[in-house]
Amino acid sequence: MSAARVAHWLWGASAAARVARVPLIPLAGAYWAVMRLRTARARADAVRLPLPTIAVGNLSVGGTGKTPLAAWIASYCAAHGRTPGILLRGYGGDEPLVHRRLVPQAVVVANPDRVAGAVAARAQGAQVLVLDDAYQLLGVGRDLNIAVVSAESATASPWPLPAGPWREGRDALDRADLIVVTRKSASADAASALAEGLVRGRSGGPGGPGGPPICTVRLVVSHLEGMRSGTRQELGALAGRRVVAAAGIADPESFAQQLGTAGASVQLVAYQDHHAYRQADLERLVRAATAGDYVVVTEKDAVKLRRQWPASAAEPLVAVLAVHWERNGRALEQAVDAVLASARRP
Repeated sequence: MSAARVAHWLWGASAAARVARVPLIPLAGAYWAVMRLRTARARADAVRLPLPTIAVGNLSVGGTGKTPLAAWIASYCAAHGRTPGILLRGYGGDEPLVHRRLVPQAVVVANPDRVAGAVAARAQGAQVLVLDDAYQLLGVGRDLNIAVVSAESATASPWPLPAGPWREGRDALDRADLIVVTRKSASADAASALAEGLVRGRSGGPGGPGGPPICTVRLVVSHLEGMRSGTRQELGALAGRRVVAAAGIADPESFAQQLGTAGASVQLVAYQDHHAYRQADLERLVRAATAGDYVVVTEKDAVKLRRQWPASAAEPLVAVLAVHWERNGRALEQAVDAVLASARRP
């Protein structure tokens, strides 16, 4: 079993998981104290970047949908006449490749030093910056700070790392200019309940008087594409088929559930987030492709598998995600418009 699946179980709601994480609670308390101290110090010394800046990040570790949301924002900037520069740490090597495929108009710079990355992006023609996974990057200023919270995480352990998935508590949402609640396999009711819970939070807090607006969005598999050919297939092609879902992402279970809603019989092959595929992995997936009807992968996995996949084997299908706004999407557009107004035109 992968470390990701162990963590998913440990942070879950079962009685056994609650007992198993008790020894980790003192470490979680220490982590929380360090994060609060770091937050207080870093915000006082924040450095302004050389271009208007939109930061996107989350309170938990992975799986919230921040990368597709950051790509959507970058595409929105490009559609409105500004060249976006997408800055990210580049951990694992796959996310820069994903962004380049999702937003070909963007300048993508992977550099743990976001100040140096911003300078490089501007030199390559960027006019506005989109920082992926930057909510805890407190030493860098931003014009729009977007926090992403997933509906799937609502039932997770409330403790911070390592006893739960949280990098910060919900009081950190006070730093947000706008909050986006995402859902993949969770129901619309679950996303709405989480959003309403944030609205009812604190006076002056999210959704309250003077608090930031809250949007909800569904990240849905819109269609499939051949990994090498790019041939489009509708999601309905999976109905009644045996599908192997291969996913090296933070939340592989949600990916499998998304494919299952199309009527597929899904076997999940889950790997660690940012998994580096080896020959043994390829052989396993090729055998699965031979035994089943389809192998379906995420875009994050496809950017690594595309060059390695044997030409003699049936190509996997890539699940293409779409961003469907369900509540208050216009608020995000208006917030981005305000940042774009200060970005110079070409």
